[in-house]
Amino acid sequence: MKKDLSEPELLRRQLYPFAEIRKVEEIRMGILTLEEKWYHITKSGKTVNRTDFPINHVPGANSQGRILNNAWDLVFWSDWAIREDFELITRNRQSESIPATVTAINPESIFIEPGAKLQHCTLNASTGPIYIGKGAEIMEGSFIRGPFALGESAIVKMGTKIYGATSIGPHCVAGGELKNVLMMGYSNKGHDGYLGDSVIGEWCNLGAGTSNSNIKNSAGIVKTWSKVENSFVESGLKCGLLMGDYSRAAINSSFNTGTIVGISCNLFFAGLSPKYFPDFTWGDPTGPRYELSKAIADINNWKKLKNKALSEREIQELKTIFGHS
Repeated sequence: MKKDLSEPELLRRQLYPFAEIRKVEEIRMGILTLEEKWYHITKSGKTVNRTDFPINHVPGANSQGRILNNAWDLVFWSDWAIREDFELITRNRQSESIPATVTAINPESIFIEPGAKLQHCTLNASTGPIYIGKGAEIMEGSFIRGPFALGESAIVKMGTKIYGATSIGPHCVAGGELKNVLMMGYSNKGHDGYLGDSVIGEWCNLGAGTSNSNIKNSAGIVKTWSKVENSFVESGLKCGLLMGDYSRAAINSSFNTGTIVGISCNLFFAGLSPKYFPDFTWGDPTGPRYELSKAIADINNWKKLKNKALSEREIQELKTIFGHS
């Protein structure tokens, strides 16, 4: 099957569902997108020619980088990516002061951008750096261990417990318990429930009480759906939920180990989830497809909640994915 695919199409399928809506270089890994990482590296004066590297090469501030070959690589390399990006973003810059009500451990590894709001929370950077973006907020009673990044205007709700390596992208909302999670942007996990070793795309929403499994009861190798192989392949000892853009899950959803959710799915199901939800799933994979017109209208409703709207280009992308799935 691989021989019948062009290189860009093969890579898009390898990184499914995160290279469906966006280009590979627009994927967020750590604090920054791949494109933003290259910008910071070249801006620093390093003589690096980006064209000398494959498009899925992830550059680092202090290392040779990584090659992004599978969607679950975003889980495995999150710790490395946050540390490298922290160095790129904060080098030769001065952090805002840590508020007096914040308990800070290893404060020299904590960087706070202007406009961030945090009070009566605990930041433990002894296990890795902590970055708080512009206008971001950490509400009272939250406990955070690095490496951790909170993107611009993102929110950590009251009493949240976050373990590294976790990166909450711009305009996201995080609550409950998280460990080794990447949320790319504009998504919500605002309530109690566990999310671990997982990647959530943009404009997703996890209903209250939603949790996922990240390790098998046997502690054996996890298998995850591969769009290249059209079957399940090994993805390591720990792998949680990999959810594509514009997808949502109802309250108290329970996601199986190594579950893949495609683009624009509206999920509600009984018991433990199936391990693969194709694009535009309505309910579960046995049900009818999500009607395209309703999917677009619903996405627009969610975007309005954050003062955004679907562009004509985004609508066309959704129509194309709907036609191909």
